[in-house]
Amino acid sequence: MIDYASLMTYFSHPPLRTRTKICGITRLEDALFASSLGVDALGFVFYKKSPRYIEPMKAAAIIRELPPFVSAVGLFVNPSQQEIDDVLSCCPLGVVQLHGDESPEFCQAQHRRVIKAIAVNDADDLKRAKQYDCPVLLDAKAPKGVYGGTGHSFDWSLLQGFEHDYPLILAGGIDINNVNAALACRQWFALDVSSGVEISPGMKDSIKMKALIERIHTGLNK
Repeated sequence: MIDYASLMTYFSHPPLRTRTKICGITRLEDALFASSLGVDALGFVFYKKSPRYIEPMKAAAIIRELPPFVSAVGLFVNPSQQEIDDVLSCCPLGVVQLHGDESPEFCQAQHRRVIKAIAVNDADDLKRAKQYDCPVLLDAKAPKGVYGGTGHSFDWSLLQGFEHDYPLILAGGIDINNVNAALACRQWFALDVSSGVEISPGMKDSIKMKALIERIHTGLNK
């Protein structure tokens, strides 16, 4: 019999390997280069107001070219179930990342693995994570109407003593200049990077990607 309680303890205190996700992919060459660096997941933004938005059919064409064992994550903001299902009908996503005000019940109703993003500005925001029985991504709170991808970080000292029963992912302004600090503040299940490795929104910089992933893999991540 599977001991699910022990599994949850394992995932909330993962072994010393920090996984990586590059989000906001819009070009095949960026996806393939990131994959060659050993990135675990690539994110595709299906929020039309985002400068990193990608049409589902274009995302599907990129995902079909990915090597094995690289996960495709679809980012949605306050979607209807029909909007998610429409994307899934053509786009082979492995994970759905919900970046808006989605309820715990909406997250539980999904037929894909779910990551729930929580916008953080103060300690009260962290309390929201406890409502969700799924992996949680902690991101900097953006201005009203903006959902992530701002290049800003929140105060990571707020995380002292914070625990969650599911994997924790850090996002928000992570780049080569602060990634060591991100890794030092706790053992993360994964780091999620977007603007920190870009030339412009949706266009990744291969030099920045290589430097950051190497720092994660060989710096404090050992």
